[in-house]
Amino acid sequence: MSVAVCPFALFGALIEAPRPAKARALRDDGTRLPLHLDRWLGPNTAADEAVADAAVGPVLDVGCGPGRLLDALSARGKWALGVDLSPIAVRHARRHGRRAVLADVFKDIPGTGDWRTAVLLDGNIGIGGDPAALLVRLAGLLAEGGQIITELEGPGAPAHAGHIRLEAGETTSHWFPWAHLGVDGVDAVADTADLGVQDVAVIDGRWFAWLG
Repeated sequence: MSVAVCPFALFGALIEAPRPAKARALRDDGTRLPLHLDRWLGPNTAADEAVADAAVGPVLDVGCGPGRLLDALSARGKWALGVDLSPIAVRHARRHGRRAVLADVFKDIPGTGDWRTAVLLDGNIGIGGDPAALLVRLAGLLAEGGQIITELEGPGAPAHAGHIRLEAGETTSHWFPWAHLGVDGVDAVADTADLGVQDVAVIDGRWFAWLG
């Protein structure tokens, strides 16, 4: 019988694997979802580049993982910092010359009140299991007039707040809080967080919203 491990340790191990391993997330309603490790570890996509174009520095990349977006921001001369709870992911990002810190976005974050853009890619609107609470927290980190750019699931995807675990072969992680939010539900969640939806766009098959 497999023993559950820390999700941040398992995520880090997948990042450090010689090649992206097949992995997925299991939601507490039984839904299994793929983890796009090949994309997270690969070059920036057209959607990533568009987000980097739209971001106004300084930029806070929340849940940066291995930090690929930080390269696109740096190439544009935009000062950016990645934050993540996976020590291995942060180490990976730093090893590739990216600026990243090990931190919980709900706790002390450098530069509070100075960030012009906070970015949530790759489903990171789900961090903490409560998108409205996460948006309230990010709004509190922004400078006046700052924006949040978040990736969302496409039309028709139901919102879900609960717990997930990571699965890779015979290894599983502990359950941890996570949420999923589709573009259909972003207005209501943003309103709960006292934010407005400034724009919604689909870029290279991925959905994004600009909040402020």
